[in-house]
Amino acid sequence: MVELKAVGIEVPKDANVIIGQSHFIKTVEDIYETLAEGGAGIKFGLAFCEASGKRLVRSDGNDADLQKCAEREALKVAAGHTFIIFMRDGFPVNVLNRIKGVSEVVGLFAATANPVQVIVAETGMGRGVLGVVDGEGPLGLETEEDKKDRKELLRKFGYKR
Repeated sequence: MVELKAVGIEVPKDANVIIGQSHFIKTVEDIYETLAEGGAGIKFGLAFCEASGKRLVRSDGNDADLQKCAEREALKVAAGHTFIIFMRDGFPVNVLNRIKGVSEVVGLFAATANPVQVIVAETGMGRGVLGVVDGEGPLGLETEEDKKDRKELLRKFGYKR
């Protein structure tokens, strides 16, 4: 029997969340190093759910509040080999490829500042992440004015000239 659950993730104010899956206990140290090298000034906390052995939530970060938030949310998801990163003073786009390149990382489910729910399947063996619900669905098609606004926003952030 499989039970499906939607686990709401509380993203701290002015933060982004990255949710992924990995496969080994050294995930915490390797993701820490990747984020620390990924951008000057990025504040972050991360937590990783061990799937065997002591089955602890392992954590680290350079911001104690974000680390505590990551621990709390990882305990709510409680799915083996899942990791959660909260970050401020930078955007996921600045570090995603670096995180994907960490040898333990199997894949990513989300990178967002939107409200997010993790869809969890629970069986007699444990829990696994099936995917996420990231924000809300579209309300319509982009207009010419919306295109102009999008392009201005990207330039404001410095991603386009």
